[in-house]
Amino acid sequence: MDGSSDTALKESSPDGWMHREAATPPQQDPTAAAQEDGNAAAVAPRGAPGELEEHSSCPSRVWGAQPGLLFQGEKQSCHPISLSWALGYNSSLPVHSMEDGMLLYACAHTAVIHDVRGSRQYHLQGHANAISCLCVSEDRRWVATADQGPDPLIIVWDAFSGIPVRTIFDSHAGSGVCAIAISRDAKCLVTISAGTVQRVCMWRWTYPDESPVCDVELSPEFGCQDFVIFNPQNSYEFVSNSKTQVIFYLWGDAGLQYSTPPLTKQTFGSAVGHLTQSAFHFNATQALTGTSAGKVVVWDVERKWGPAEGRLRGVKATKLVPLQEESLTVLVVLESCIVTGDVRGQVKFYNGQLQLLACFDHSGTSPIRSISFSKAPPDPPGSSSTIIQPFTARNFILSTSDATVLRVATDGADFEKVMEEAKQAVMAIACHPQQAWLAMGSHCGLLKVWDYQQPQLLTSRIFPSAGIQCLSYDPAGSFLAAGFTDGSVLVLDAISLLSCCEVLRFSHGPITHIRFSHDSKYLATADEKQAVTVYKRVLQNERRCWEHLAGLHSHYKPIRSILFGIQLDGSEPRLLSLGEDRQLIEYDLSSSSKDQLVVLHRHRVEQDAVPLCLAWYPQFSTESFILTANSCYKMKLYNATTKMCRKTLLGPTYGSPLEKMQILPESAAQPQKHYLAYITKDKVGLQILPVDGNPHKSSAFICHPDGASDLAVSYDGRYIFTAGGSDRSVLKWEVNLNALEAAASLGGEDLVPFYRLLEGGQDGEFFRELEDYFYYVQLCNQGIDTLETRQVSAYIPLEEIPFVMRAMGFYPSEEEIEEMMNEVKFSEYVDSGEQVTKINLGDFIKLYINHRPAFGLSMKTIRQAFQVLGYDNGNGDKVIDRGDLLMLLQCRGEHMMEGELALYLSALLGRRPTGGRSDLDVRDPSDAAASMEEEIPEEITAERFTAGILGLSIAEPEKRAVK
Repeated sequence: MDGSSDTALKESSPDGWMHREAATPPQQDPTAAAQEDGNAAAVAPRGAPGELEEHSSCPSRVWGAQPGLLFQGEKQSCHPISLSWALGYNSSLPVHSMEDGMLLYACAHTAVIHDVRGSRQYHLQGHANAISCLCVSEDRRWVATADQGPDPLIIVWDAFSGIPVRTIFDSHAGSGVCAIAISRDAKCLVTISAGTVQRVCMWRWTYPDESPVCDVELSPEFGCQDFVIFNPQNSYEFVSNSKTQVIFYLWGDAGLQYSTPPLTKQTFGSAVGHLTQSAFHFNATQALTGTSAGKVVVWDVERKWGPAEGRLRGVKATKLVPLQEESLTVLVVLESCIVTGDVRGQVKFYNGQLQLLACFDHSGTSPIRSISFSKAPPDPPGSSSTIIQPFTARNFILSTSDATVLRVATDGADFEKVMEEAKQAVMAIACHPQQAWLAMGSHCGLLKVWDYQQPQLLTSRIFPSAGIQCLSYDPAGSFLAAGFTDGSVLVLDAISLLSCCEVLRFSHGPITHIRFSHDSKYLATADEKQAVTVYKRVLQNERRCWEHLAGLHSHYKPIRSILFGIQLDGSEPRLLSLGEDRQLIEYDLSSSSKDQLVVLHRHRVEQDAVPLCLAWYPQFSTESFILTANSCYKMKLYNATTKMCRKTLLGPTYGSPLEKMQILPESAAQPQKHYLAYITKDKVGLQILPVDGNPHKSSAFICHPDGASDLAVSYDGRYIFTAGGSDRSVLKWEVNLNALEAAASLGGEDLVPFYRLLEGGQDGEFFRELEDYFYYVQLCNQGIDTLETRQVSAYIPLEEIPFVMRAMGFYPSEEEIEEMMNEVKFSEYVDSGEQVTKINLGDFIKLYINHRPAFGLSMKTIRQAFQVLGYDNGNGDKVIDRGDLLMLLQCRGEHMMEGELALYLSALLGRRPTGGRSDLDVRDPSDAAASMEEEIPEEITAERFTAGILGLSIAEPEKRAVK
């Protein structure tokens, strides 16, 4: 066999084809029906999808689906947030023509069926990872999508009803799918994994089997096989290719065979170029492969085919036909012609002998990514599908590498631009404060303004010199400020997008944040060089514009947020910035002058966690607060004047902490209710305010699996918009606050949600132990040995909180203790003017839930500390020297005195009986030091420190087995 390898194969035949044992073919299941629930792994009948049999007294929605049904009726959602519209698409994947004027494409983790003429979209949602490949059946009835990432899925959808009829789990665990194809009869799927060692799987998706019919692993020497297609005349054959190798496959009862015929420069004596796409010739004896050198490789395929098994006697490259100088990017075979697309945007039609029939060219078209023809008309009565019809070009859809989609009408060679989207990351979005307008900017310099109610494009502008990094409308909606990757700032007219003043170039790094003050008097920016720059409005030639006031490198780590507010005792603006250096800085704008930005206050807001975002908290009382969210899933309320931490609350815990947040505008129907919109790394969510740590008051949904870059809220609070950064998309989400409130009500009232967060709940051992400690503290305060009648109370003194916390397994730092004490002490001060001196069990449980680590103690955290502080010993373990550990405990952080350290270590090592709380005895530190040398090894590992010294039994996190 020419150029073939026998790696990891069961047997090899002398005909040059590789064989692998196949699973036992499943018996025919004529009663298998498509299940309507999209969350289940439903199956469709084995028969041809177009020949579904109704066998139930309750008719299936799939069975009754017809073309055009998809957009009938109004979509209703019971979720707090539901996807309403998708802007942009993944331009690295093909765009398919479902009907004339209806497209199918991938947008992040969603497949979109877009009726362009009717301005309607239907979203096929089911993937948790970004869609990596998709295909559609010849009759446009069935759509198959697949993804890459954790827990990859393959989903087959009914395009007439939008229902997922089959979900295949764990198809390529650990890698996902990089290529997929569906046979002409729509009964079979072939998938190729994305791993280094690729696995090719053949699926009869209409069967209920969870494993492929047959599969084979490919050697890495074949390159990444990222394209695959079936033989339209024989569903048992398919071909795939990488940039360097074409592989032909045949499957049947004997398993999955493949052949790798050689193709090098020496094969034809001339350069072949990189391989792009392959297809089977309509003459049934040849196959074709396009190359980057503008040539087509012709393969001769010799067959011997039987009902039970097939054999291909050989596949050989027989011709290398030079069609043009430009690289071929697409190759498609229709009923009677061969179609190519190239890097110049040309589409050419050839006959079976590769003689040119027609050429469609449009100036300015970028390299073609895909060509999809409109649905083939049905064969006339009495005609045979095997007869080659004369050349008649159908209308087709082009997608290009620069994210442009064109519709081509072949009767007049008209090129109609259907979509033109961002070809690089979309990093910035902003909503107009009074109109239903959305501005979106990308790194390719494209700025677009959409009417999101219609939806339709209002205006656009391209900035070729730099990418757009952030956007902000002024409060009146007259101006749109844009920050660019080259550090420049432009203030544009909100309608025409024309510049209102000269380019402002006062930053030395890409602009990351940009904001107007409430009166538009000031414009502030933050950049990647940790500098805050302020611009002031002036009048020039009776036109409003902004000039540079001052700048300051106020942070030493990345700035996470800048925020304008209003002075509590007036109407003057105030400006704050928050950085990863844990500094919340307020600037004195009134005292600032040219090139002199004055800092009013610096306040460290975190001890260990990293603050990530900042917002003004709605006014629920006479006290004003600033709301922050940090990397440990906590939300904190700081007094807007003193910056004292007044509350720490458990925030949403959906896989990653909050990255950005924004308060929804007040609703005229419910002026007393407030809500918070937020994004995490990959999700968008809503939170009911005031925040109290109740997890049922929050809800989140996956928006951009590869990372959300920005968040915006419509002026009326009805919609939330998210930008996907690298996935080049913006998603519009409809808000349903009634559904959010209903979900919170179902979670229980008062303390019920908090009881559920305790191990074992209200009836568990943990809760009973907490009650015991609560009453034990009361006994201690009344005297253990007293003979007087005891007064049982529901409260314990405020100063006992830290000891009960530690008894329950939460070990707060001294700063955390101070914040807890202040939280309780001043909880009623604004209303009553008095400090609280005691706490009841219910409030203590809330305090415990909100302050303890969101996911408990973990060895991962301790090992990270040892990675930073320790060194590698001779055994390759990360260790800390005993002397270094004692020095760190006495000199760094919340350090301890030598005697105090000796006392605590003696208790931990069991050298003295523990006395309870603060009644520890005092002993000679020198004796304690000698004792510690005996008990503590010279080199301490993370495990020894945790279990041997601290006495903690921390379970290792469970690792999911990869099948």
